[in-house]
Amino acid sequence: MSQTTIKQLADRLASGKTSSVELCQDYLARIQAGNPKLNAFITVDAERTLAEARAADARRAANNAGPLTGVPIAHKDIFCAEGWLTTCGSKMLANFVSPYDAHVIGQFKAAGMPCLGKTNMDEFAMGSSTETSYYGPTRNPWDSARVPGGSSGGSAAAVAARITPAATGTDTGGSIRQPAALCGITGLKPTYGVVSRYGMIAFASSLDQGGPMATTAEDCALLLNVMAGFDARDSTSLEREKEDYTRDLARPLAGLRIGLPKEFFGAGLSGDTAIAVEAAIEQFKKLGAVIVEVSLPNSGLSVAAYYVIAPAEASSNLSRFDGVRYGYRTPDYGDLTEMYEKSRAEGFGAEVKRRIMIGTYVLSHGYYDAYYLQAQKLRRLIAQDFAAAYRQCDVILGPTAPTTAFKLGEKADDPVEMYLSDIYTIAVNLAGLPGMSLPCGLDGQGLPIGLQLIGDYFSEARMLNVAHQYQLATDWHQRTPGGF
Repeated sequence: MSQTTIKQLADRLASGKTSSVELCQDYLARIQAGNPKLNAFITVDAERTLAEARAADARRAANNAGPLTGVPIAHKDIFCAEGWLTTCGSKMLANFVSPYDAHVIGQFKAAGMPCLGKTNMDEFAMGSSTETSYYGPTRNPWDSARVPGGSSGGSAAAVAARITPAATGTDTGGSIRQPAALCGITGLKPTYGVVSRYGMIAFASSLDQGGPMATTAEDCALLLNVMAGFDARDSTSLEREKEDYTRDLARPLAGLRIGLPKEFFGAGLSGDTAIAVEAAIEQFKKLGAVIVEVSLPNSGLSVAAYYVIAPAEASSNLSRFDGVRYGYRTPDYGDLTEMYEKSRAEGFGAEVKRRIMIGTYVLSHGYYDAYYLQAQKLRRLIAQDFAAAYRQCDVILGPTAPTTAFKLGEKADDPVEMYLSDIYTIAVNLAGLPGMSLPCGLDGQGLPIGLQLIGDYFSEARMLNVAHQYQLATDWHQRTPGGF
């Protein structure tokens, strides 16, 4: 059962070959066996999960089921879920039980998909390795001495280890795509505004976007059908007609123009990753695609721009965590000011504090124009580079990450080196474009390599088509880590 895709599980439920209760019991048992090795889940509530599964089975019995009713899913612990502990991987929210559902959680509830639990993540989504979590690091199922990527590392590791068939993630600078690459699964970041951010605890509001993580592009399309949609409670949610993201999956790739940015294939890219991506390019040629060289001249400045804009927005968003209304409050204080200071000093981890300080600095008087405003100008130039590239091609292809999974602790003392893990993904968020990662090979140590596809605005269906056709021709997405 654990090797079955979302689509296959849905078909089994529809045919009556299995029940949602049986599926959830199987996955809960796998979580119990596998999570101690991985630390992929923060919270599991078997009683609540099985109650949701029984409700899904009742819907099927009453002929009131949707396409995915009864299929279980895990959620990144950044999404508020009513009655569930919602920690954002932080001591600051270690005692916070959400009183309401995020829009994304509500959509999955309405679809009848039981929640298997809340997955581990970098604290407040700030990190590229899931090592900054208050609950300890998540381990990569391909090699437990290595990171799964971040910040959606818990979701990625859980899907890769097949202890959940799918999971939600969020992507601010690559936090769905980079862990998907390092764990050998498929992950999709939609166009900014396609998925509501309501109830998704904010890191950087102009960059954050929720998306699906699963084993295949087809599964991601089915999950995006559930997640996407207008939400009046989110001012950045786009009011668009509902789409069927599976509609183009079977479309042939003959004549597809794939753009290769020369900036993605230079210094810093590991040899094994380059070889795997080149092999994927050859496969696309066999499928009828045409390769076009494009240029994204300002992409090299994306990391610098991101680490001004994202901390600035984080500094503002995290000001609400002050020990007054909810979350952690220091037990020992003399007055209100001391309570603020000690609650924040004790509640936030080192990486979060670092980004708050950077963000506060760049927004301060005398530095706003020199840093924040200049970063926003760079952001516009990066978006213009993509617009120019899409006049020459239909989709852009490149590596997701410069290397495969690195060892736990290897980059912990060098924040800049850690930040460069997202060098190929950040520009997509700055421009608000859709992007996805899918497995395309293994390196010399048997670790997964990710291939990134970047589409133009609202081209998720076409991008999923490209990924699906590649996965029909290859089996990298079917590879599983030993022991799982």
